[in-house]
Amino acid sequence: MTIVSWNINGIRAVIKKGFLGFLEKQQPDILCLQEIKIDSEAIKLAEFDFSGYTEFYNPAERKGYSGTAILLKNNLAKRELSSEASELSSLISPKLKWDDEGRVQVLDIGKFYLANIYFPNSNHELSRLDFKINFNNKLLAYFKKLTSPPTPSPRTGEGAKGKPLIVCGDFNVAHNEIDLARPKENIGNPGFHPRERAWMDKFLKVGFVDTFRDKYPDKIEYSWWSYRAGARVRNVGWRIDYFCVSQGYMKKIKDAFIWNKIMGSDHCPVGIKINN
Repeated sequence: MTIVSWNINGIRAVIKKGFLGFLEKQQPDILCLQEIKIDSEAIKLAEFDFSGYTEFYNPAERKGYSGTAILLKNNLAKRELSSEASELSSLISPKLKWDDEGRVQVLDIGKFYLANIYFPNSNHELSRLDFKINFNNKLLAYFKKLTSPPTPSPRTGEGAKGKPLIVCGDFNVAHNEIDLARPKENIGNPGFHPRERAWMDKFLKVGFVDTFRDKYPDKIEYSWWSYRAGARVRNVGWRIDYFCVSQGYMKKIKDAFIWNKIMGSDHCPVGIKINN
């Protein structure tokens, strides 16, 4: 199984830049999208033609802002989704009250949960840093609740193990110096602020693994480049898009990758391959 994540910086914009060709060529089993920038009414009017895929959206309440989507191959949707999950338009049950910006989607794919997340940007002058850390902490508490083992059976005293979780998306933080081209110049800046990096430390310490860094400890590749000053051509980038998985599930991860040659957004797709 191949799962891909991509901040597309506007779904209507990326379709004009060859998105359908990308989808037809790569054929990921699951594609998680961030920053779709389209509201519910516009989605209905657009009638996107993602042939072979079932679409799920979680748009922001604010028009043209943020939002997430998951495209799931039709055969996978029929086989893996519970009847309850398949009836949810946003895949959130219940919808998170603190997610009015459409940043969180969670899908039950049989043997694991898949979370598609668009983490907040701290913004210039760090105007949303407190908001971001608060969001991150609420999200982590939600993840802990989601993956907690079920209550033991009153009859046998036994309970199943908690289901593993795959978290993907635009985390909007470069975790370590290897994850951006110019770390010294960016210390304390949005995306490389000590509080953001410390939260990423905490997230990994509670039992998650950064799949790309685990597979490639010393490899330098980036997933986002500024539109300014030819940053992408010069590869002055940041790795801020991740796939992190529950520690015990890492043995199932065959590979992790960054498709940095694929254009269409200021981000490129990242992904994992899972042993069936």
